[in-house]
Amino acid sequence: MNAYLNSLGVVCSLGAGKAAVAEALFAGNRDGIRAQQGWIPRHAPPLGGVDVALPPIPATLAGSRDNRNNRLLLAAAQEIESDIRAAIERFGHARIGAVLGTSTTGIEEATTGIGTYRRDGAWPADYRYSHQELGAPAAFLAEWLALGGPCYSISTACTSGARALLSAQRLLKLGLCDAVLCGGVDTLCRLAINGFYALEAVDMQPCDPFSRHRRGINIGEAAALFLMTRDAGPVQLLGGGASSDAYHMSSPDPQGTGAQKAMQDALRNAGLDASQIDYINLHGTATEHNDSMESLAVTSIFDTDVPCSSTKSLTGHTLAAAGALEAAFCWLSLVDDRAERRLPPHVWDGEADTALPSLAFVQIGGHLPAGGRRCLMSNSFAFGGNNSSLILGDPA
Repeated sequence: MNAYLNSLGVVCSLGAGKAAVAEALFAGNRDGIRAQQGWIPRHAPPLGGVDVALPPIPATLAGSRDNRNNRLLLAAAQEIESDIRAAIERFGHARIGAVLGTSTTGIEEATTGIGTYRRDGAWPADYRYSHQELGAPAAFLAEWLALGGPCYSISTACTSGARALLSAQRLLKLGLCDAVLCGGVDTLCRLAINGFYALEAVDMQPCDPFSRHRRGINIGEAAALFLMTRDAGPVQLLGGGASSDAYHMSSPDPQGTGAQKAMQDALRNAGLDASQIDYINLHGTATEHNDSMESLAVTSIFDTDVPCSSTKSLTGHTLAAAGALEAAFCWLSLVDDRAERRLPPHVWDGEADTALPSLAFVQIGGHLPAGGRRCLMSNSFAFGGNNSSLILGDPA
């Protein structure tokens, strides 16, 4: 069964909408990573915050669904609203599902409400427990659009957005839906930022994936939403793989065995050889263990000249949204209207870690090969050894 990613709405620190995001992405623009006060006491970590006005929640849902996570998701959805409405008209409300990856959902608003309760002994008037429920983003989309298909969120840390796409593909294959809104959304919140800081995984400077100077992540926020159907579209989800090595609560298997399995399963599922992959969007968090593991995993499967890049130095690590956002970057490369379809560059200090296997990092101006079918891989690796790999490509 073929699954196509027909439409994309996207908002991240690079901009709002496909055109703005693509322009900044392919130029390697790091302006979206900015030092911000107020998140970690006595520090101003660089964060990939979204710096555009977000749309208000529709009035009928404002009392129950108004939080930043849903507004960010709504901004992405509104970019493709006409396509969504056309799908509803064609297939009917009951045949369209919503599957979202998230980890933060509305926890920042919930944290603020809990702080008020501890200080005053009473809940603030705008506190809603439902904001922090992991199913809230998918439920918001379904309520706004009156969808009647399967509706749920996936929370597997940093693979959530990628897993949402795989889950949507299964819903189409099983005949439970004719179209699925799928992707990921996460917003900046003190709980996550301070949690990573406590793990000593936050870089207080703009991060440098795979550098010998790498010190950790910059956290970001984003929403990336696809309309997936069986109808032939501009980009095909060729295959995907997932694994869980359960090596450690927060550290990956140093040899990358779980990551290797996810990539191998994705290739097998897509019916492709490693030599047919034209680009890999690396998970590339700029942490010591991830970049070491991922270098080993990639070079165990692919030739060392396959173009690669980590885009987290441009957007920050958008946590549960990362898998969907970076699949969106592959989508943008495949639909690029330039004669030579551009690739996301690897922006860093250029100081390679000689202890790691060498990778062929994309420079600004790098592009896909001309002619033939292009196939791109996007990797996401999460806490608990949860691994996912997606392959997107030109339609067959």
